[in-house]
Amino acid sequence: MANKFVPVSGREMPRFSGIKTFFRMPHVEPVSDYDVGIVGVPFDGGSSYRTGQRFGPLGVREVSSLGRVFHWGRMQSFTEKIRVADIGDIPIVPVDLAKSYQRIEDFYDKVLSGSSRRLIAVGGDHSVTLPMLRAVRKSVGKPVRVIHFDAHMDTYPAAWDCEYHHGSFLRHAVEEGLVNAAGSLQIGLRGPLAGRDDLDFIQKHGLRVAQVDDIRRGAGVSDFIKTLPDFGDDPTYITFDVDCLDPAYAPGTGTPVPGGLTTYETQQILRALRVKRLVGADVVEVLPAYDSSEITQLAAMDTLFEILGLMVGSTR
Repeated sequence: MANKFVPVSGREMPRFSGIKTFFRMPHVEPVSDYDVGIVGVPFDGGSSYRTGQRFGPLGVREVSSLGRVFHWGRMQSFTEKIRVADIGDIPIVPVDLAKSYQRIEDFYDKVLSGSSRRLIAVGGDHSVTLPMLRAVRKSVGKPVRVIHFDAHMDTYPAAWDCEYHHGSFLRHAVEEGLVNAAGSLQIGLRGPLAGRDDLDFIQKHGLRVAQVDDIRRGAGVSDFIKTLPDFGDDPTYITFDVDCLDPAYAPGTGTPVPGGLTTYETQQILRALRVKRLVGADVVEVLPAYDSSEITQLAAMDTLFEILGLMVGSTR
């Protein structure tokens, strides 16, 4: 293990000082010698309500100075098993969704091609997951199973005659053959819909849904995690929209919905996932301007930490 893939020590340089990187890990070039790269995707051109998710990567970098590398629950340090680095931000085009999609896909293609590297993205609105999945699908050679944390289905139709937005990424991913819909799982869905027909797509394609009500039944999350499928050797991708959390835990997001998950529940679910091939992940919809005391950014950082724990126990 190369010594450079360790964080700056908070006992040598105070955590409020220094150049901010994800978990104070080294910043390296996108195509270089590491195992897992954390990359910012500062784009919010697909948002339908609040905007400002373009500042999400900056905000998460800021608070991840408080992050640590040893997972007490797993009794492991991710730095002892995988080489993790901050690889900067993807140079998107803030006023053009199509050009931004292309830049994201090209960036992923370049990083993933011919290598065993994996990427965790920090967004950005949820529309950015689509070009990531396009590149990941090419890289692994087959549709991926998606574990989708969200308050919303994100299989919605066009809005204002615009096909691509943060509420339609999963519909397009399924229709483009990027995702194994029947093998995927949506967690945390809730709230009102525009109409009954909003359910047609997930029913047609056999997407499994776990609403918050499902997670709270019986003994709550402890019972729910027993029902989680084993994703086995299938290539699997995690996309985590912070609005899966209740606004009490994540007020800084684009479309908050009351009645959501707690940070503890998402920790327990993430730790219980059985995934042998975690080929990529993202954490999206962090909106610092609406955050309170940085609690949304802290929740995003904690989710990244849990995903890194899953990366340790899986391969590409």
